[in-house]
Amino acid sequence: MKISTLVYSFFQGLVNIKRNKMFSLASAGTIAACIFLLGTFYSVMANFQYMVKEMEKTISITVFFDKDLEEEQIQDIGDKIRQRYGVREVKYTSSDEAWEYYKSKYFADSPELAEGFKEDNPLANSASYEIFLNDISMQPAMVTFLENLEGIRKVNYSDRTATAMSDLGKMVGFISAAIILILLGVGIFLISNTVTIGISVRKEEIAIMKLIGATDTFVRAPFLIEGIVLGIIGATVPLLAIYYIYDKAIGYVMGQFQGVTSQLEFLSTQTIFHVLVPMAIVIGGGIGLIGSNITLRKHLKV
Repeated sequence: MKISTLVYSFFQGLVNIKRNKMFSLASAGTIAACIFLLGTFYSVMANFQYMVKEMEKTISITVFFDKDLEEEQIQDIGDKIRQRYGVREVKYTSSDEAWEYYKSKYFADSPELAEGFKEDNPLANSASYEIFLNDISMQPAMVTFLENLEGIRKVNYSDRTATAMSDLGKMVGFISAAIILILLGVGIFLISNTVTIGISVRKEEIAIMKLIGATDTFVRAPFLIEGIVLGIIGATVPLLAIYYIYDKAIGYVMGQFQGVTSQLEFLSTQTIFHVLVPMAIVIGGGIGLIGSNITLRKHLKV
């Protein structure tokens, strides 16, 4: 398509929007509502998934070694664990470190009671590795691997917690996909109705254009541009609203509920909108393009 034809189609698309002000406003408004709901839902779900991932990072597998295992053998076990795919971090706690932690926690008020164990560490066989995984769903395979390693006496892990976290992540993904599809369907339906009205108003004009040799692309282009422009306008307005609301909401929660926010961390406004802005623009424009194209195929016989 020539540049001049593209420019003409663009301005003709704007004329179509102006000509059908009420329906165009209704379509853009409905798309704005859809994008607002989608953006709000995304902001909540993104933070929820982020918090779940952060919680997963705190879940670990702890392994204890056979009695009187040499330090060199313990280090060898640690190397094998670190080389395992999916391992994010391995923390080693020696028997002495375990005893020091135990004393600080349980004998903090009466340190003299721990003096009786000065020459005899009661946790002499409590050296351990604490293993953190990149993906909690990999825990069963890692546990099986650890239980088959020579020199490991015991493997402690929370199977229920890991399963619950994994299932929760999947459920959030399914819910997100379902809501997005519903909102996309509503937006496409509204754009289709608006373009249908534009076609019915200009039927005679389109017929004349065809009689004088206008191509199918030339006739269709203004309607496609009309849908895309309405979609982008409908996406831009709610982005501004969500930005303001999200920024204020996070600031309010951080200020009012410091006890909770010390345990939970929210995604920054920049992080959310780094994904949300292009996603909303593409979805808005895509809704307009798809809705227009469906209507053109159904109602415009050119």
